[in-house]
Amino acid sequence: MSVVALRGGRIIDPANGIDTLGDLVINAGVVAAVAPAVHVHADIEIDVAGLMVTPGWIDAHVHLRDPGQIHKEDLESGAKAALAGGFVQMCCMPNTIPALDTPERVAEVVRRSISTNIVIRPIGAISIGRHGTQLAPLRDMAAAGAIGFSDDGDSTKSPKVMREALLLSRELNLPIMVHCEDPELAAGGSLHRGDVSAELGDPGVPAWAEESYIERDIALAEETGGWLHVLHVSTARGAEMVRAAKARGVHVTAEVMPHHLLLTDEWVAGRRRYAGEAESLDELGRIDTNAKVNPPLRPAADALALIQAVRDGVFDFIATDHAPHSDAEKPPALAEAAFGMSGLELAVPTLARLVQRGDLTWPQVVDLFTRRPAQVLGLGGGTLSVGAAADVTVVDLQREWVVSPQTIQSRSKNTPMLGLTVRGKAVLTMVAGEVRHNELS
Repeated sequence: MSVVALRGGRIIDPANGIDTLGDLVINAGVVAAVAPAVHVHADIEIDVAGLMVTPGWIDAHVHLRDPGQIHKEDLESGAKAALAGGFVQMCCMPNTIPALDTPERVAEVVRRSISTNIVIRPIGAISIGRHGTQLAPLRDMAAAGAIGFSDDGDSTKSPKVMREALLLSRELNLPIMVHCEDPELAAGGSLHRGDVSAELGDPGVPAWAEESYIERDIALAEETGGWLHVLHVSTARGAEMVRAAKARGVHVTAEVMPHHLLLTDEWVAGRRRYAGEAESLDELGRIDTNAKVNPPLRPAADALALIQAVRDGVFDFIATDHAPHSDAEKPPALAEAAFGMSGLELAVPTLARLVQRGDLTWPQVVDLFTRRPAQVLGLGGGTLSVGAAADVTVVDLQREWVVSPQTIQSRSKNTPMLGLTVRGKAVLTMVAGEVRHNELS
């Protein structure tokens, strides 16, 4: 294989404490050198001056809709979107049709992912059919390649099943990844219960619907000693519950999503203003069902509290919760629209906004999308160590682009950021030294 040199970029590799201007040299698909101005021969030289060079990003929470709903996304289209977003690995949720609740279905995802040019790691269901009442064969799914277990899209209904799963997590050393939502408290609501839901005449989803199940599942983890991973925390109190549980020594990890850090429930009403910013981007003058997501976007106070929790180290990593839906599944009527938004290609500009205004730093962000998910979930990668597979993401922090159906590679275009000009884009994505996505000019 050719020797490739990426010359003159800002190299950030939190796994090795690197933040420097320099060169990254790749030989035979692995990292050969990372240093300022490496004067070695290269068959291919790529000028990345002014760009950020990092380990390949990892998205630990995506919905690929395959099998069963491939009109929204499939492994191949999801991989294309991921690479365009700078991701080299992703973990896919089991709320497919049928659910990923058998070792055969988990193994099929592993087998089919080989041809996608990206590493896709399946998450198996906690319960059979994700119905929450009967434990799925976790041991067999782990042997088939599952890296964790979740009933995401729903909470696991039975505390007994959750307890059994948490006990097994100790044996398997794999996380029980929980969507926390009381279905009765949340029933009928399309967005956060508060001033905006009252304005729109929607029953709303109270914060306690999420927090009550976080409380339940943390208590079960504390009692069993099992590994609980709390998915997509969206409230300030939920983050504080995780913080307190960790302080007590409970084996709990947690994640937060970019949209919960920057967007608010006002976006559902069509008022597009970033949390913590006074200036309005624009007002659509209508409800935007693309902003209907589960858990829902919360008020600005929650978003700002979540940013502080990120700074404090409460969250173990950031993930997108990429949830593609077709246009037909996002009609104008709020109650009829599906929950979820496309996220793979918007993580970079969303986090870039937070860095640009001083809420986070790029070393923090890169750590939360590389070393941390790799380390916490045992995925491998997340580093530019010499000898490691050359999984690389190059980001143009100044690249401005318009979010549109034409610029989104995902099969589904359901994001409330449509029409906005954003800054920051993954322009080169390499997997094992091979260029898989290239927008360098």
